[in-house]
Amino acid sequence: MPKFLVLLFLLFSTVVKSQTEITWYTLDDVTFTDKYSEEAQGYYYYPNFGGSVKALEGKRVLLKGYMLVIDPTKNIYILSRYPYASCFFCGSGGPESIVELQLKPDHPKFKMDQIVTISGILELNYDDIYQCNYILGDAEVHKK
Repeated sequence: MPKFLVLLFLLFSTVVKSQTEITWYTLDDVTFTDKYSEEAQGYYYYPNFGGSVKALEGKRVLLKGYMLVIDPTKNIYILSRYPYASCFFCGSGGPESIVELQLKPDHPKFKMDQIVTISGILELNYDDIYQCNYILGDAEVHKK
């Protein structure tokens, strides 16, 4: 086999292996403590992430879910375990059932409840009440 093809194969193998496919069950490895926030003058759930989730922090992961188009003019999108009518904001599931997306600027337009697989760097938010507990940074639609 020519050296070029071997090099190309090795490069492709490294790129493919650098992403970990996770499921919503993976993100269930979290418990919450209800604490009072002086800043917001209210009670909020603060996460206690389990070991399996902490091991993924800072790594590129793939996650499939429902796209929630919150405010496209401000690039605010959420990936949800459930469709909009049943999402965390509407009463089903907990905070672990949504992921905030920090999408790259060249992302496509999305429809509400469009099923997509997103690739991004998993960030764990321990205490910022204005962001989701799970965030995918440098996020983009995964193309197979």
